[in-house]
Amino acid sequence: MNIEAALKEAMNIDGALGACLVDWESGMSLGAIGGGEYLDLDVAAAGNTEVIRAKLRTMHALRLDDTIEDILISLSRQYHLIRPVRNSGLFLYVVLDRPRANLALARHSLRLIESDITI
Repeated sequence: MNIEAALKEAMNIDGALGACLVDWESGMSLGAIGGGEYLDLDVAAAGNTEVIRAKLRTMHALRLDDTIEDILISLSRQYHLIRPVRNSGLFLYVVLDRPRANLALARHSLRLIESDITI
């Protein structure tokens, strides 16, 4: 599945408010969908790049021989899911409206999207 199809599929997740595919080397979004006045996906892409980098540095410092499956940030009204795309230097980022989202199903859906994405 290409970037546009992957992002559209991410927006089909219950409660999805926005989604983007981000290059964590540059912090630049390769594609985005959704968002709005209170959800600037370009700003979120850059900020979440720092989250990924910090976790990778910490894993390296701890000498963990492992990979990040996903990162969840729980806010009082939103879930923010960050899912690295295997062997690509990219990650999928999805913002969910917490009252409308099912976190387990959202994580499952994002895993399926990530495994099917082609760059």
